[in-house]
Formats: sequence, structure tokens, C-alpha cells
Amino acid sequence: MTLFRSLTATFAWACLALVPSLSHADDVDAAIKTLSQDWSRVTYTLPKAQQDDAYDALESRGAALIAQYPQRAEPRVWQAIILSTHAGEHGGLGALGMAKHARDLLQEAEKIQPDVLHGSIYTTLGSLYYQVPGWPVGFGDKDKARTLLQKALQIDPDGIDPNYFYADFLYKTGDKAGAMEHLKKALAAAPRPDRELADKGRRAQVQKLIDTIDAEK
Repeated sequence: MTLFRSLTATFAWACLALVPSLSHADDVDAAIKTLSQDWSRVTYTLPKAQQDDAYDALESRGAALIAQYPQRAEPRVWQAIILSTHAGEHGGLGALGMAKHARDLLQEAEKIQPDVLHGSIYTTLGSLYYQVPGWPVGFGDKDKARTLLQKALQIDPDGIDPNYFYADFLYKTGDKAGAMEHLKKALAAAPRPDRELADKGRRAQVQKLIDTIDAEK
């Protein structure tokens, strides 16, 4: 949901252009793998000024995957991840609409396969609930966020994402010691197959939050 970028727009768009159409995808797993890798490129390498259009393109592909594989949870989860990340960059009232759509997709995915993608449903839902404004503007709810993020950790206790987002939640709710504990676990997380760029970007976010907490001591 918070993002980094470094390579040129030309390179990133070239990577997107090389993605095969859905009609030529071997199966949903291959299509999801490609979508996740392109999300990483957009999120962690594309200049901010180019991200809106890039996320729009990813969302179009995500919607097509959902339509093509309606019985699978993964396309809904990845579409929610794309939407929630886009919302974090976009800001404003449009971002709230994206966040609500992401929440709804995750709730649909939960009914299909709750533990899919190592608990990503609960990591993403939890992050939405603590970052979206509360009533009457939005649906944010710190208690729900804590419950969901803890559920994600039950599924994937050593994962980089659940530990990072729970740490960020703890930091933002005043528990710096708890946040640091989970940030250290996030740094110690094992590399994820085919997620090298995502791991690098997330580790940078982890280290940034560690540095922030250290500077506030």
C-alpha cells in the first residue's frame, strides 16, 4: 500500500507490453504470477507521475481475470491489492471508492478460499481498515484492523507482509516496541519465490520504519 519507485517509465511500460493476453495464458496461476510481478514493477520502479495509468491498466487485467476465473479467489485478492495500492497513491475521494471495492473483493475471496496466498486476504483487509478514515467518511476501524492482521499472522507468522503491516499498525497506534518486534521478524523473513522485486521493495519499507522509530527514541 505504500510504494517505492526507481527505474524509467519506458522500461516499466515495456515490461507491461510484453505480458501475453489472457487468451494465451496457460492457466490462472501463470496469469496471476505475471500480474503480481507487474504490480511489483509498477509499485517499486515506476515514477509516481506514471503510476495512475499503470494501475488503471493492471486493474483492467485484474477485472478480466476475475471474469475468466470466477471460482478462484486469487484474481479477487490481487485485484484488491492493486486497488488498495492505487488508492494509497491516488488519494482523495476516488481513493475511498477504490478502497471500498478492494474490501468487497476481499470479502468475496474469503468466501471462496480464506487462507489463499498465505493469508493475503487478512493482511490486505487489515491494512485497509486501519488506513481508511472511520465513520462517517469511510469504513476504517482500528479494532477490526487488529483482529484481521493478527489472523493474517496466524496463517503466515514469519511472512514479510503480515509482519510489516502489523508493525505499521502498531506504530500508528502508539506501540513502538511491538512494532519493532514485528519489523525485525519482517527483515528475517525468507525470500519468496519469484517475488524478488516485491521483497526488495518491502524490505526498504521495513527499514524505513525501523529508522523512523530509532530516530524517535
